[in-house]
Amino acid sequence: MSRKTDIVQAVIDAWCTRQDIDTVLSHLSEDMVWHHSAVTAPPKAGKAGAREFLTAYKAKVRNPNWRMFRIAESEDALFVEGVDEFDTADGHHVVIPYMGILEFEGDLICGWRDYFDRGVADRGAQGEALPDYAQALVDRPAVMQARTS
Repeated sequence: MSRKTDIVQAVIDAWCTRQDIDTVLSHLSEDMVWHHSAVTAPPKAGKAGAREFLTAYKAKVRNPNWRMFRIAESEDALFVEGVDEFDTADGHHVVIPYMGILEFEGDLICGWRDYFDRGVADRGAQGEALPDYAQALVDRPAVMQARTS
């Protein structure tokens, strides 16, 4: 693993095993810009914006499981394909295939853009399962996911 993938692994572990907002924030730059839903919502700016988003998200999410199937690296970024999976507070299971780009300044994430189908997320939150053709995308083996120990 590269240093960038080690950092993302630490973020995944902190979020998926403990939903530890402070540890996630420790890997973000002060001026980071997070497009948590890149084409459907305005970004969150800085650690304060990231904390606001994660606090609201944590209230809605149970049992998060973030898996990545492919990772490509450039000089200052990771490009990832994966699935974000969780239970809602009212008991629905949500599975969202996505693509993401994480930009780095040194050892800190300074830019984060997630691209996914908002309709899939909303349907999952209402209890609808992924269509079979999409389920096949998320049933692949992960190359990165939360470590349990």
